[in-house]
Parts: sequence; structure tokens; C-alpha cells
Amino acid sequence: MSTRTSPVQDNPEFTISRLTRHFTPRMRRMLGVVLGIFVLIFAYIIGWPIFKFLVLTPKGAFSMAQTVSTVRARVTPWQRQLQSVGTLHAVEGADLAAEVSGIVTRTPFHPGDDIRRGALLIQLRDDSDRAQLAALQAAAALAAQTYERDAALNKTNAISKLEYDTALANMKNARAQADAQAAVVDKKAIRAPFSGRVGIRQVDVGQFVTAGQTLVTLQELDPIDVDFLVPQQNLAILSPGDQVSLTTNAVPGVTFHGKIMALDPKVDPTTRNVRVRAEIANPQKKLYPGMFATVITKVGGEKSFITLPQTAVVYNPYGDTVFLVVKHKAKDGSDELVAEQRFITVGETRGDQVAVLSGLTTKDVVVSAGQIKLKNGTPVTVNNSVKLPDSATPNPVEQ
Repeated sequence: MSTRTSPVQDNPEFTISRLTRHFTPRMRRMLGVVLGIFVLIFAYIIGWPIFKFLVLTPKGAFSMAQTVSTVRARVTPWQRQLQSVGTLHAVEGADLAAEVSGIVTRTPFHPGDDIRRGALLIQLRDDSDRAQLAALQAAAALAAQTYERDAALNKTNAISKLEYDTALANMKNARAQADAQAAVVDKKAIRAPFSGRVGIRQVDVGQFVTAGQTLVTLQELDPIDVDFLVPQQNLAILSPGDQVSLTTNAVPGVTFHGKIMALDPKVDPTTRNVRVRAEIANPQKKLYPGMFATVITKVGGEKSFITLPQTAVVYNPYGDTVFLVVKHKAKDGSDELVAEQRFITVGETRGDQVAVLSGLTTKDVVVSAGQIKLKNGTPVTVNNSVKLPDSATPNPVEQ
């Protein structure tokens, strides 16, 4: 059985000619125009950005010098520091309350006064208590006289042993009752248990107060304690006596100094942090309990590192880099400044600065601003009229 083939399959040219012979010359021209329009639209969408970049870009734009700021790498003393957030506490502080009920008769202090230990703060009415104390003291004195007489008679065996023992017991009992009443009288006078600054009183003269009611607060302000947390991995480098400095936005521009007093012997199992307490000198009493503060602890000895402003470093996943400004011979033989990218190894940061462990020398001039416009070999011009932040202990400025 034979297979019959089509002449169209055997002759592709015949197929094309057969299809095109139905188009008139006018139709062919219209088809060409339509195809041309589509080609122009495609060329505009795809080719216009490239055309604009290659043709419309002014000559020399690729070699135009970029303006940058620079800083020279320098060696500075570097003290390792740990920064933490802390809360201030009084070395001794208490909200004073009455142990017994009564009516306030005197408040012989002014809020905000610095008072000495033992000073009277609140006096409750104690007239009846003092009268009862006087009666008990008189009874105690009589019992003492009776005992002295019986003691003399007992030496000569003029009285029995029972009478002597009774006189002795009566004297001790009378004295105990007088002492108990004296304690009640003392409780009516609320005195400062330590020296410090007294706060605003919460009661007035004539007011009835109950046992346990807070009357006034008393806080010792100099020195003052600060509690802060450090990660457990820093325990090995901290010890009592290490120097600390403290700043707070409540007293801007002032740094307070002190030392670590104690480390908590327990690590928080939730955060893995350890509580540390430091004592801060506060002679002008500008720090108050409850304030928020930033605590910087100096650990280890002082070292020297090459330092740069943090703005000079370009941080990348594949490595940290900087751009150097170096001299280069141009095509015309003149000297020009160009950018040279270099990988570096950075260490700890401190304020606006970062320590450079390797990759730089003190002879290098580093770009501190304008790196985003640079690549290797880009011509640069230097403009250092604007100084960028480069302080180890920056202070925020309110504007």
C-alpha cells in the first residue's frame, strides 16, 4: 500500500507562495506598516533607556569626580566598656508610717529638707499616754524604795525570804510596765531612722491617722545606688570595685561616677542576665531614686586601636569595607584623587566610633561620607567643610 504525499508538504516554497498570492499589494503595504509600528513601540520600550543613557549622557559624565568627606585613620586609646540600662535606688529609703493610731499635733519639718537621723517628723497626740507613763514611773519608784528597805531587813533576817522575793518581783514588774508605756509614748513620735531628704508630707495637723498609714517619705541621696543587668557571659570580666559612669536625660550633659558594690549571686533563668549594683557619688543630690539611667562599666585595661567614624564603614554580608582616597596618575600625566575600596575587620563600637582591628594604617585617608557614589577608580574631590560625628562619648543635642 503506497502513501500519497501532498505537494504542499513536498514544496514549502509552494505553500508560502500559495498563501501570499491572496494578498494584494495594498494589503502587503498595510501589513508592513502595522509590523513597523509594533517594531517601533517595542524598540521604544526596550531601547529608549539604553539610548538615553548612551547617547543623551554628556561626554565625560562617567569620569566626573564625586565630592566626598574624608578622615584620616588614627590611633586612639580604647577602653573596653559595657553599656547597660539601670534604675536608681536610694542607699537607704523608706516610706515612714505610724505604728499606732492617733491625731497629728505637729509636723516640724519642711518638704525637701535634709534632716539628720533622729529628727522629729510627725507628732501624734500623747497627753493621756504621758500621764499614764508618769503614774507607772511613780509606782516603779515606790516599788524600788520598798525593795531597798526589805533588802536591808533581809540582811539581818528581820523579814522572811518570801517578803524579800515579793518586793523584788514588785519592783521589776513596776519598771517593766513603765518601760512598756514609755514605748507607747515613743511610737507617738515618728522620727527619722536615718539621715536623708524628707519628701512631701501626706497628712496635716489635726488629721486622724491609722496604724500603717504612710505619712512621709525619707530618702538618702548621697551616695545613691543604681541597679542594672548584664549578660551572663560578662560575669567573668566584672568584679566589685570596677569603675562605672552614669548619665541620665534628667541631668543632661553631666556624667556621674562610681564603682560596682556587688553582683547578684543568681542568674535570671528567663533572661540569663545578672543584676549588678553600683554606688554613685551624688554630692549635689541631682539624682533621685526611680530615675532611668545609662550605665557604662569600664572593664579590662586600656588599649590602643585605629578608630574611624561609624559613617565611614560600609557593612556588607560578604565583608565590611571602606573607601580610601589615593593619588593616581591621569591619562594626561597629572595627579588626581581616586577611590580605592578595601576590606577591613572591625571590632567594638564606642559612641560614634568603631575600632578597626585590621586592614588600615595611620597613613590611610578614608572616605567618611559619600561612599554610595563610589566604586574602585572613581575620581573624587574632597570637601571637609562639614564635620561628621566622631566622638567616643556623644551627647544628644535637643533641637
